[in-house]
Amino acid sequence: MITGMDAYLTQGTHRVRFDWGPPGADAVGPGAAIVAVVDVLSFTTALTVAADRGAEVFPYRWRDERAETFATERGAVLAVGRSQVSPGRPVSLSPATIRAVAHLDRLVLPSPNGSTVSRRLAEAGATVIGVSLRNAAAAARWTAGRLPDGAAVAVIASGERWPDGSLRPAVEDLWGAGAFLQGLIEQGVTGLSPEADAAAAAYRHVEPDVRGALFDCVGGRELVSGGYRQDVEIAAEHGASPVVPLLSGESFRVA
Repeated sequence: MITGMDAYLTQGTHRVRFDWGPPGADAVGPGAAIVAVVDVLSFTTALTVAADRGAEVFPYRWRDERAETFATERGAVLAVGRSQVSPGRPVSLSPATIRAVAHLDRLVLPSPNGSTVSRRLAEAGATVIGVSLRNAAAAARWTAGRLPDGAAVAVIASGERWPDGSLRPAVEDLWGAGAFLQGLIEQGVTGLSPEADAAAAAYRHVEPDVRGALFDCVGGRELVSGGYRQDVEIAAEHGASPVVPLLSGESFRVA
């Protein structure tokens, strides 16, 4: 809870706000009409690929002993870890596996970052959308068209985790957030905080070769070295998706 002298952390004097991870979501999310969650490698990219197929997606904080029961109760496929994919468990957080499976109506998608932030915001009563580079432009148009006069937008870059559990800002999430923020600017939305303006500027810097930047950043190199090059290729499908996944209740559906 941000109170008293720390109220400046909410960026509350600005209409469009940007911050990182669960603590940032707690700071800038409350009071915003719409909160965009960004996790380019790979939760929100996987989410948009599933949404392109019309699938309903249940974010789950992370895999634990309850995940299987949670999925079974909802008649959904449970995504496993990338290394656990098998003929009997063909879907994981990898967007490539979501695209390849023959049928997919409902999916439980655990993630330690984007999924966790989404659930945290939804439980606090926020209106949450999933944003990646694939759908940033569509999400910005949707948001600008539904934003009440004077209402605020918050953008949360999910980031990654260091081995000690602390937040590691992930530059691909900065670019994804920046793509969405740049889209808001182009839609005529004003009032960006300096933090939001910096994210938009970071995106503009890499926009001419965002694919190359994704492959060269730490997150992209990690996936390629693990044998998941196709996941980076899908994440780099800039502007390819027209869908806006909206978290309604406990699941994302196409808005």
